[in-house]
Amino acid sequence: MIPNILQYESKIWATADLLRGCGIKESEWPSFMMPFFALVMIESRLVRMFDELKAEIGEEAWADISQDELIELIQDKGQGYNAYIFEKNQTLKDICQNDKSFDIDFEGYLHGFDGETKDLLGVDTTQGEKFLDIKGVIAKIKAKKVLLGYTKEWSGIDLKPFDNSAITTLEEHIKRRWADISAETAGEQYTPDDVIALIAEIIASKIEDSDRLLKIYDCTCGGGNLLFGVEDRIKVKVKRLTQTFGQDWNDALYALAKIESRFRVDSKIEHGNTLTDDKFYNDEFDVVTANPPYGVSWKGYEKDLRNDKTQRFKYLPSISDGQLLFMQHLISKLNANGMGVVVHNGSTLFSGDAGSAESNIRKWMLDSDIVEAVIQLPTDEFFNTGIYTYLWVLNKNKKRRDQVMLINASEKFKPLKKNKGSKRKEVDEASRLEIVETLTNFVDNDYARVFDKEFFYFNKQAIMLTNVDEQGRTFASHLKEDQTSLKLKPVKLENGERTLTEFTITKYDLERFSSLLEVYEQDIKPFVDSLDYKEQPLVVMTKEAMYSFDADQETLIKEALGQKEALGCGRIVVKAALKKATKTQPERIEITVELTPNYQKDYEIIPFHRNEAANRAAIEAFMAKYITKPFEYLENVVGVEINFNKVFYKPEKLRDVGDILKEIRFLDEELKRLEEELAL
Repeated sequence: MIPNILQYESKIWATADLLRGCGIKESEWPSFMMPFFALVMIESRLVRMFDELKAEIGEEAWADISQDELIELIQDKGQGYNAYIFEKNQTLKDICQNDKSFDIDFEGYLHGFDGETKDLLGVDTTQGEKFLDIKGVIAKIKAKKVLLGYTKEWSGIDLKPFDNSAITTLEEHIKRRWADISAETAGEQYTPDDVIALIAEIIASKIEDSDRLLKIYDCTCGGGNLLFGVEDRIKVKVKRLTQTFGQDWNDALYALAKIESRFRVDSKIEHGNTLTDDKFYNDEFDVVTANPPYGVSWKGYEKDLRNDKTQRFKYLPSISDGQLLFMQHLISKLNANGMGVVVHNGSTLFSGDAGSAESNIRKWMLDSDIVEAVIQLPTDEFFNTGIYTYLWVLNKNKKRRDQVMLINASEKFKPLKKNKGSKRKEVDEASRLEIVETLTNFVDNDYARVFDKEFFYFNKQAIMLTNVDEQGRTFASHLKEDQTSLKLKPVKLENGERTLTEFTITKYDLERFSSLLEVYEQDIKPFVDSLDYKEQPLVVMTKEAMYSFDADQETLIKEALGQKEALGCGRIVVKAALKKATKTQPERIEITVELTPNYQKDYEIIPFHRNEAANRAAIEAFMAKYITKPFEYLENVVGVEINFNKVFYKPEKLRDVGDILKEIRFLDEELKRLEEELAL
């Protein structure tokens, strides 16, 4: 009976004891363990492939095969080659038996691999791409004088009895622990098994048995756990031939995924930055899935993206977060009937105001009717973050056109018996099936709602308000039809602290001031800049009248011949400008004063209606109900956000007042009793 492969997880992790013993930091363990895990994984699969090939040919025919024919047969499998294993019949465990020849044999063993395997392991690396960098790791371990012991620990891990699927499962668990302890790039999250299972269930629910090839793509595949995990689970649920495609630019994770891909029937893994160098630019896929990094800047390749000619990116989001770049890329890779499930954090739902790139991307997605559902997962679901995460379900072949379902699965989980880093919960099988059934039925229930897509749209209507005083008056009533302001010719300005009486300073004034610019910067400009008609008692005096602003009544005041007149709400605008000399006037500083109406730009958020006439009517009805001041319409921008709190928020039930009073009386009596006891 073949044992459960996960029993080997602790044995593999025990190899790190030697690393701890020679002072290597825990955060560095993954870089030391990855190449040796890959080595053991490759060897076990090559030996298994060799045994299967032998059984397939039969013992009698096997005896007649020449060495050259054997090599050709093995190479035709496309899974790799190793001269020590196939020609000398020696494995890593055999090499570790002789400590005297170990160094030479181990070097020969590593160089006995085929060229691609050596590249992925980093056997001959001198510069450039190192991938798993086994050469560098060996040098460091050798310096610690534990290379033989460390290699021997790994050679004792025998994975030969297990098939590809079982080894992939083990690999996922090991990579998860690496992700948990390593100082990963900000925003990179390892996708846990239960989330992979949920994604696979969603995809499988929309796929039928067929002879047609199913092409599955992950644009940020990492070590392949999500891509291959989805493939394996789909094949259990649906009778379909599958082909996987993935790309990643992390050297070590790409190498692990590439090695894994060679032991699968049909898989292509490429290395590079998907956003700037799409290795599958001519391909479209039936299924896309990804868990792209959260909140990671794309500033390092901003120029490339702004000059991108592929037309993948309708809008470029904030440079501090590239999630929606990956989303747009994935949508561009879907074929005519393609679908996908993409993991994001909450920022893709609501970041950016109306008119921003983020809002425009969401609007473009909903306008294109490609979003079928968004599913909120529980917190504490991932290994190194406790935040809410969301599954975007994309579908070019939606049955319910122009509708989107929100599923609040935040309570659909089972607590883990033992925490795994930040992961304290898992979406168990019963919950997964329930979520998929809800999505399939596409009707409201207590944790899911179906909306017309326009529910998520909103109008951001800009208006220009004309502020009025307590009597509802505005200074605009004192202006002629073509006027925007009333210009004054002041003889004196006072702001309660200083008085300014000189309004045109010429070269004559240089006898009193060493520099005209110095006067402007150090004397007049601070005076003008400090003026605030609402806070300082600014008084403007002309030959005819005196003007000020009454903050209590919010109105401009004109005083002439002892009579005060309220002019309505407005502003006193004072400006100073340095003017160059002209033919008729010398170089000078000019101060101007104007009275203007008090305008204020404002924005109103108003529900959106699909019909243009109905939408305009809704905006006008909103304004009539809520805006009491005179205003003019400015631009209207339609934004999109998806707000789970708005839909699923349940206010805390308030306690009955009688119960609260009863509790207060009880506490009062308890306090009196305690006071009496203390007095005794």
